[in-house]
Amino acid sequence: MFVPSAYRPPDATWMIEVINDNPLALLTSNGPSEGVPFATHLASIPESILAESADLSGSVLLGHLNRANPHWTALKDGGAVLLTFTGPHGYVTPTTYEYTPAAPTWNFTSVHVRGTIRKIDSLEETLDVVTATVRAFEGRFGSHWDMTESMEYFRRIAPGVGAFRVEVTGAEGMFKLSQEQSDLVRTRVERSFRAHSDTRCQAVADLMNRLA
Repeated sequence: MFVPSAYRPPDATWMIEVINDNPLALLTSNGPSEGVPFATHLASIPESILAESADLSGSVLLGHLNRANPHWTALKDGGAVLLTFTGPHGYVTPTTYEYTPAAPTWNFTSVHVRGTIRKIDSLEETLDVVTATVRAFEGRFGSHWDMTESMEYFRRIAPGVGAFRVEVTGAEGMFKLSQEQSDLVRTRVERSFRAHSDTRCQAVADLMNRLA
């Protein structure tokens, strides 16, 4: 990912926050011989606390997809993959600038994680990935649902689940938050996002405020 210097995150914790708060990732890898890549949206969680190295190298992410998905067959153990996480974003109308000429743009946050995939064959390890994902999401986004009574159901469907680890080799974060504008204009953009009814725009405003 091309990241102009003005849009680089202050430190690795910003990328970690996007990954943790926006776990629906886009997994991309090489496709068939004609060169068309495979891409699958799936949930991904850290296996443990993400390494706060500058590029998150040394971290491990977990994920799973349907084994009936041709992408699963195309994934080669030890092959290179990319996981893309998209954070808060929103449209910037030139009316917020209060000057002309001007051009509209889109403020956004994104993290691209590169890594090596390790496919999981063991049924028990696959169940571990599934249950770890449930615990992570129920704790952060759900209502602390107790999966105990569904474990037999999980075991029945697990043979159709393709679980994997991604050993992170590097990551880039893009935090395009009007840094190229003057402080006055950035304040106007931030205020417009904060007044928006869309919670994603309000989250952009929070990030802009933290950069100030």
